[in-house]
Amino acid sequence: MADTELTSRRVAIVTGGSGGIGRAVAERLGAEGMNVVVHYSSSHDRAEKVVSSILSAGGTAMAVGGDVADHQDMVALFDEAERVYGGVDVVVHTAGVLFLAPLSEMNLDDLDRTIRVNVRGTFVVDQQAVRRVRRGGAIINFSTSVNQRAVPSYSAYSASKGAVDAMTMILAKELKGRDVTVNAIAPGPTATPMFLGSRAQAAVDALAAAPALERLGAPTDIADIVAFLAGPARWINGQVIYADGGMI
Repeated sequence: MADTELTSRRVAIVTGGSGGIGRAVAERLGAEGMNVVVHYSSSHDRAEKVVSSILSAGGTAMAVGGDVADHQDMVALFDEAERVYGGVDVVVHTAGVLFLAPLSEMNLDDLDRTIRVNVRGTFVVDQQAVRRVRRGGAIINFSTSVNQRAVPSYSAYSASKGAVDAMTMILAKELKGRDVTVNAIAPGPTATPMFLGSRAQAAVDALAAAPALERLGAPTDIADIVAFLAGPARWINGQVIYADGGMI
């Protein structure tokens, strides 16, 4: 592919792009014709598999590692995207951690890591996105549908995603005049390896029966919403979009 063709395409950075929802998002944006930067924190081999999948489908992608909560790592991530592809148009921040325990039993080290990755990480990534994303671009954060339901054992995670909601809505207003949209997607139960591997089958079955659509979400369901927000959905801005199949 000629350099001019490479740099004329829209460019997406997907944090946490090495697995689960992040992988589905990276592959979908690659299929949409974007140059995709697949970010990973530690799973280099899995990230390279995502890159290979995008390349095999005729897309363009590369893998770049880094800690989302580390300022210098994220500067380097965005620098590399600009160096190779000429700019950044879409930032999808899927990276996050989940520790479950009643508030009275939560390990404080796990709480600190939750805040560092989910809150500081979103702040650091969004800060670089604000400084780099070109006009007509989109910043898409990830929240959780748990925030609507006050589910026991999710206090740390839900608190961290409440902060993401607040940052998303405020940032959309701070970018007035830039023609850059800022939204968050709040998935419900989604059939990722992490979700399926951390619960007994009975719990998975109960959650699959809860939505009005009577199934778990698939990572591709969430990727569809990302593609919409990253592409034609220019009049959706400053929103937290609950993607849970109609949880009852």
